Amino acid sequence: MSRVRADEEEYWHSSKFRAFTFDDEDDELSQLKESKQAVNSLRDIVDDDDDDLERVSWSGEPVGSISWSIKETASSSTSSLEGRDSSLQKGSSSYAAFPKQVSSYSLSSLFKGRNKLPSFQSLSDALSDTGVKNYAPELRRPKAEYKDYSNDWSPKDTVRRMQRGKVCSLERFRSLQDKLVLLDEAVAGHDGNVITAVLIFLKRTLRREILFRELEVRQVALCHLIHFLKETGEQKLLLDLLRFLDRTEEVALSQYREHLNIQDVEKRKEFLKGCVGLPFSAEDTSHIQDHYTLLERQIIIETNDRHLEKSGQSEIFRKYPRKASILNMPLVTTLFYSCFYHYTEAEGTFSSPTNLKKTFKIPDKQYVLTALAARAKLRAWDDVDALFTTKNWLGYTKKKAPIGFHRVVEILQRNNAPVQVLQEYVRLVEDVETRLSLATKYKCHDVVIETYKDLKDRIQLTAYKCKVERGSAEEEKINSILNNMQIRWKN
Repeated sequence: MSRVRADEEEYWHSSKFRAFTFDDEDDELSQLKESKQAVNSLRDIVDDDDDDLERVSWSGEPVGSISWSIKETASSSTSSLEGRDSSLQKGSSSYAAFPKQVSSYSLSSLFKGRNKLPSFQSLSDALSDTGVKNYAPELRRPKAEYKDYSNDWSPKDTVRRMQRGKVCSLERFRSLQDKLVLLDEAVAGHDGNVITAVLIFLKRTLRREILFRELEVRQVALCHLIHFLKETGEQKLLLDLLRFLDRTEEVALSQYREHLNIQDVEKRKEFLKGCVGLPFSAEDTSHIQDHYTLLERQIIIETNDRHLEKSGQSEIFRKYPRKASILNMPLVTTLFYSCFYHYTEAEGTFSSPTNLKKTFKIPDKQYVLTALAARAKLRAWDDVDALFTTKNWLGYTKKKAPIGFHRVVEILQRNNAPVQVLQEYVRLVEDVETRLSLATKYKCHDVVIETYKDLKDRIQLTAYKCKVERGSAEEEKINSILNNMQIRWKN
């Protein structure tokens, strides 16, 4: 022991370096200033937020300076581990007693901004390895990097970092109070992604009863969680949450949505039958009942039509083969299908259009639009005519359209109706400007000529004469009207 102490005394008395004091006036003062400037510039680069107190080594130069690194590297190769231990025991202000990670910085890499992969050394190896070298300390990491692992971020700071896309560990928030403060800060930040991330953390670390109770008074976070559970398909947790909140109608709707995951039509029909008894509102209950009835009808129609199509007994199925199954189709699509393939069937059959209209209380406008589109596609112009023909109590017939004849004309034109059919319905358009516009657009010349005659507009009729073919029947008709002396023209 005395020998060790003697070696220590010899080392300190024989050292050529001396401690730095502010009374020195020699040339090393200028070197110290240059070293301080170098260290300060490096601190600006690495964003060091520590205090401005300068760390000084026993060599009289700041720790981390270039000259200190070179001298310390040279001296450390000749000094032993005992000498370094004793220097640390005597109050070195540079580092703690335990050895830190060995730096792999070289002088060239320090200026070029490159470093090799660091090698880590365990505590036992460091204490037992007497030949370990003391290299220059590596540059400290920016505060923005190492503080993620220091567990000192407040909930507010954590939320701000998450908003900037930084990786943050939420495991440090262990108490219920800290977790709720974190959630409140996330809601106050108005960032949906951050709110969802915090809710996922709370869902994983809190019991359901506690989570549901706290979310009940935090409506924004509650809405986010409900939407998240719907999107991810966590049906069981969603139903438990809605039951806790006593939202019976939403529970019923969530259960009803499960029919979308059932592929077999018979099983889906039975599931919908069970959904009719769920606690829906009166309006929703009627919709669920209609859905069940419609699927039941579609199964019957599909079975019969598939048989007719395979057997070849029906002419319409031979001429217009079906492109898809009717199963699980909407009501309007089912009505169009019925008007296309089963238009003439009696009302007593399930596939009859009038039966569907009566059963599901389809409005007249919707029924007329769908039937018109289906019959026009088949070019069944007699059925189109009968669709708009009505009789009064005296037996007189007239045409009436609940959707407006201008829409009838547009649908007929899309289905390539002949000009004679178009002219008949263009004449029935009540508004004069709309009638002239449609007649001109679809080249219904007779309607244009008759309208200008009724308006007694000689100028427009004369101008329209240039738009018809020379020598055509329309030109002769215009000349006959213009030469009629009994017409009192307005211009």
